[in-house]
Amino acid sequence: MKIIKAKDYAEMSRKAANIISAQVIMKPDCVLGLATGSSPIGTYKQLIEWYEKGDLDFSAVKSVNLDEYKGLTAEHDQSYAYFMYENLFKHINIDMANTNLPNGMAEDADAECARYNGVIDSLGGIDLQLLGLGHNGHIGFNEPDDTFPTLTHLVTLTQSTINANSRLFASIDEVPGYAFTMGIQTIMQAKKVLMVVSGADKADIVAKAFFGPVTPQVPASVLQLHSDFTLVADEAALSKVVTA
Repeated sequence: MKIIKAKDYAEMSRKAANIISAQVIMKPDCVLGLATGSSPIGTYKQLIEWYEKGDLDFSAVKSVNLDEYKGLTAEHDQSYAYFMYENLFKHINIDMANTNLPNGMAEDADAECARYNGVIDSLGGIDLQLLGLGHNGHIGFNEPDDTFPTLTHLVTLTQSTINANSRLFASIDEVPGYAFTMGIQTIMQAKKVLMVVSGADKADIVAKAFFGPVTPQVPASVLQLHSDFTLVADEAALSKVVTA
C-alpha cells in the first residue's frame, strides 16, 4: 500500500490525475475502472484540462464503471451514466461505444450482473480502478457485511448510504434503494487500484480501513492486501493516522 499525502482537495485531484494520465500514456488502449461521487470530480476536471492541452488521448481507452442505481435510466440526471457523461466523457475524445456501466433499467438483475461480469472479462480485466471511500468504508456499493462479495451483484443500500446520497435528490424518498455494483473480487483483480479521499469527515474511516484489521465490516480494508494499491488523500483525511 502506498499513501500519497496532498495538501488539499485540489492537490489530491492533481496527484490522482497524474497517476491516471501515466496509465493512459503507457497503455493507450487501457481499461479504466471509473467511479462517481464528489471525490473524483476534481480528478476528472484535471484530466479534461490536460486533454484540452493536447497532452492526453482517450480515443483507444475503454472504461467500466463501478456501479449504477437500479431503476434509473441513463438519461436521469442522478444516474451514474449521466454523471460520467457530464463530468468526463463529453469533454474528451473517448469513444462512447467503449464506455460501460451496469444497466439500471435491467429487469432481470441476475442476468444483468452476469452480462456485466462478461463485459469486464471480455476486456481482459481492469488496468487501473479508481475508487472513492464511503463513510462506512464501502467501495462501489459494497456495504459492510459478514463476507466480501465477489462479482457484480445487486445490493440493498444501507440507510446511511441513502442518507448520504439524498442531498443529490429532491427528497430522500427519491433515492433508489438498490444498486448494481462490481464486487470486491472484481475490484481486487484490477492491476492497479487508486483511491481518492478528502476531508476531515473521512479521517475516522481512513484510519479504520487502512490502519485497522482487514474485515468485511469495513469493505475498503481489503485493499490493504492488494499488490498495487495507492491512496491519495489530503491532510484532513489523513489527520488521524501517522504517515511518513
